[in-house]
Amino acid sequence: MSSTNLPPYAGSVSADVRRRLNGPIHAERKVKVICVGAGASGLCFAYKIQKHFQNIDLTIYEKNTQIAGTWFENRYPGCACDVPSHNYTYSFEPKLDWTAVYSGSKEIYDYFYDFATKYQLHKFIQTEHQVAGAYWNTDKNGYDVEIKNLKTGEVVKDFCDVLVNAGGVLNNWRWPAIPGLDKYKGKLLHTANWDDSVQLEGKHVGLIGNGSSGIQVLPTIQPKVSKVTTFIREPTFVSPVQGLEQHVYSDEEKREFASKPGVLLEYRKKVERGMNGQFGIFLKNTNVNNDTRAYMLEQMRSKLPDPFLQEKLIPNWAVGCRRLTPGVGYLESLSKPNVSVVYGEIMEVTEKGCVCDDGKEYPVDVLICATGFDTGFKPRFPIVNPSGRNLQDAWSGNAEAYLGLAAADFPNYLIFLGPNCPIGNGPVISAIEAQADYFCKMLDRYQTNNIKSFSPKPEAVADFIAHKDWFMQRTVWHDPCRSWYKAAGPEGKITALWPGSTLHYMEALEEVRLDDWVIQYDGNRFAWLGNGYSQTELDETCDWGYYVREYDDGEPLSRGVRRKVLTKSGTVKDNTGVSITGFQGDEAAKL
Repeated sequence: MSSTNLPPYAGSVSADVRRRLNGPIHAERKVKVICVGAGASGLCFAYKIQKHFQNIDLTIYEKNTQIAGTWFENRYPGCACDVPSHNYTYSFEPKLDWTAVYSGSKEIYDYFYDFATKYQLHKFIQTEHQVAGAYWNTDKNGYDVEIKNLKTGEVVKDFCDVLVNAGGVLNNWRWPAIPGLDKYKGKLLHTANWDDSVQLEGKHVGLIGNGSSGIQVLPTIQPKVSKVTTFIREPTFVSPVQGLEQHVYSDEEKREFASKPGVLLEYRKKVERGMNGQFGIFLKNTNVNNDTRAYMLEQMRSKLPDPFLQEKLIPNWAVGCRRLTPGVGYLESLSKPNVSVVYGEIMEVTEKGCVCDDGKEYPVDVLICATGFDTGFKPRFPIVNPSGRNLQDAWSGNAEAYLGLAAADFPNYLIFLGPNCPIGNGPVISAIEAQADYFCKMLDRYQTNNIKSFSPKPEAVADFIAHKDWFMQRTVWHDPCRSWYKAAGPEGKITALWPGSTLHYMEALEEVRLDDWVIQYDGNRFAWLGNGYSQTELDETCDWGYYVREYDDGEPLSRGVRRKVLTKSGTVKDNTGVSITGFQGDEAAKL
């Protein structure tokens, strides 16, 4: 590099600015990032950082003894994902040998563990380390983070320029708020904290809950126990997804997936198209919603011959108000001779079992609570901003975020699967990837500019929430059902879902809207221009005339044309995927 002999910069400058002024444009400073959680989101983030960045120091703190988050924690009988296995993967990392359409938790855990091993991500992760607090350091423009070593009990301290929360939504399990639960003398279990040593054979088992976990547990334990009393307090739509019934892949199918080019890719695309084509189900009074409801009513009535069960378990509200759950064998299990259904509220738990609002006590040997998680978005540890406010307090009621990934007034803090992201709108792993890409774009700008802090503008968050609330009125989620999608009961605001489809979310995150962000610079905002040299000139191995071409092969400059190129517009004749409505062929296409 030639000597520049630049004059001194006006005013005092920080060490980072000084380095930039003496270097080329977009100099990459070292950035320390702490990520909380090594589940699907944290592993995706680690992969992206390793693939796309230099000079980023990443540490992932994981509270469990192993990675994979909810798929390590949940080991209850029948635990599986209700998304088809071949599409519960990263878009770029297929698994050739899934055993079935819906795979169990152990196989899903193995997928994420193998992914981390293949890409050598374990080096970023410290297991049995639980983040206990993050406090903004004004002098260093980042977070002082306290971490508890769960093996030793020692609290250690770390610092990061950027804090990423990948703690997830469905892994903070909780006991149900039923009086007397601590009095129960039998074996008390929670599906998210399963004791593998418990033997259920020959026992009378009580099962509380008919959400996703309860729907999976019942048909799994019913054949092996002496009796099941299942306690249900509200109806829900349950039906296997048409076109995606549970199916164990044959050896021949797995050979084709592994050896025939394009076979697995087309299968995955067909399923993904089907899931992406379901958004109309969630809009009130659409043909697809009305017809899907009619189909599910027919299916549930055929699988629930008992008129009492039909009356109590089939909802009056719209399909999709609560999460759609393909319950393989669940409805049929309710009519088995060794299954009793008790509908209503559990008033208290005694030493022997449950007392319900019918005044009767129902003794059981084992009581399983399939009662889910704390699905509020309040962080599980203090996150304190420059003014001293704790995000736990700010989000103690309705959590309000910017596009499901950041909080106003909390700088340099990014959230996977935050409030109002598409966790129930369609393919969730696709949304995680979109968020990871967005975070990488923010980090790239932060690393190559003299930025001190970035956070969404309060007015941007307020406008987004106003738009979200307006949109939700036309969706089935707005119906008065009890759902973890809502902040406070059946009439509460919808805080868990995005106001649109997953594809809609992916397009929304394609570009970072910096006009929605408060950006604070370290000194002159143009210090990143440096000493006048480009990065290109300093790389003697690259082509200094790279822009001279024989024809214009540049990327499209308009959003519309970029979208058409990216999505291969004009190349697909039939976008109909696997139907989830119960209709096939022309009928499905019309919907």
